[in-house]
Amino acid sequence: MNDAAPLCGFTIGITASRRAEEFATLLTRRGATVVHAPAIRIIPLADDTELERVTRQIIDNPPEIVVATTGIGFRGWMEAADGWGEAEELGRALAASRLLARGPKAKGAIRAADLREEWSPASESSAEVLDHLLGEGVEGKRIAVQLHGATTEWEPVADFCEVLRCAGADVIAVPVYRWTPLEDQAPMDRMIELIASGGLDAVSFTSAPAVASLLTRAKETGMIEMVLHSFRHRVLAACVGPVTAGPLRELEVPTTMPARSRLGALARHIADELPRRANKIHTAGHELSIRGGCVVVDGEVRQLPPAAMSLMRTLGARPGRVVPRDELLAALPGGGGDTHAVETAVARLRASLGAPKAVQTVVKRGYRLALDPVDCADSREEGQQ
Repeated sequence: MNDAAPLCGFTIGITASRRAEEFATLLTRRGATVVHAPAIRIIPLADDTELERVTRQIIDNPPEIVVATTGIGFRGWMEAADGWGEAEELGRALAASRLLARGPKAKGAIRAADLREEWSPASESSAEVLDHLLGEGVEGKRIAVQLHGATTEWEPVADFCEVLRCAGADVIAVPVYRWTPLEDQAPMDRMIELIASGGLDAVSFTSAPAVASLLTRAKETGMIEMVLHSFRHRVLAACVGPVTAGPLRELEVPTTMPARSRLGALARHIADELPRRANKIHTAGHELSIRGGCVVVDGEVRQLPPAAMSLMRTLGARPGRVVPRDELLAALPGGGGDTHAVETAVARLRASLGAPKAVQTVVKRGYRLALDPVDCADSREEGQQ
């Protein structure tokens, strides 16, 4: 494989709505095939009457402390206020308050509004902001907290505001933006099918609402258990940061993320992680690696027909072990009851791989990937553990 294209042969799902094209370019430059299905649509802030009401409340009686949690949310708030003709008044009210920023993006948005934050945690963690406030004492203080997104069963209500209230603070929740699923759900439904079938090697998430939207749609379409199984066993869930990963971790789905919560860092992280995690099967003198949409044979990407790819995934799940014909038949697109369809698909699989001896016929039993001795020994050791 070319070191300049470490993602060659890998297929990656992108759920982002914002900067999706930019992120896709970062991945395709590294050799990846990209499938894009925007997970959410942001509701325009200028149409949000609740935000306008809270903004007027803050202008009339500025809080002692304002917590900015996201850059996009804080910028959108200022832009919405400008649309209502209240930007200058909101700016003066915030300037009279102590501003805390959860991370660099929120900090940048504060400064872009000609304001200055008092403090920001190195960890970019809401928990550290909360500890900071509780440490100095909040009883009797008015604190405005910029919220973001919406709440679903996959995106639990943060207890940030509630903890402050329990500590004696008067908390003003600022709902700076809300999200909704896209009207056209066909791209998301297709991505969910690909996740469930193992047709993707990884799915990238850049916001917790995107995770929540995908999971909600998977549940609505009856695919949630299959999606979670794939995420737990074969499809990598790559998140931009810990907040985004939260809903998946609550469901015991393994996640991976870069050290810095940035789009470029996420692309580099995926380019490091996927090749490292790729399975390598030594069979009939060849090295095979089964990807979401292809098989890499001795470093060369081999595109397989759908039926052959389905067989390859099934055989690759248990390399060296015999898979019965009826099980392989069930794995074929469309299924059916004719086991001759399996023989035809196996013949095409062998031809597509360019390694015909890799798939071995076991008379009257089925087929298997013929492992080389080193892999056979490894398989026996794993079975004895």
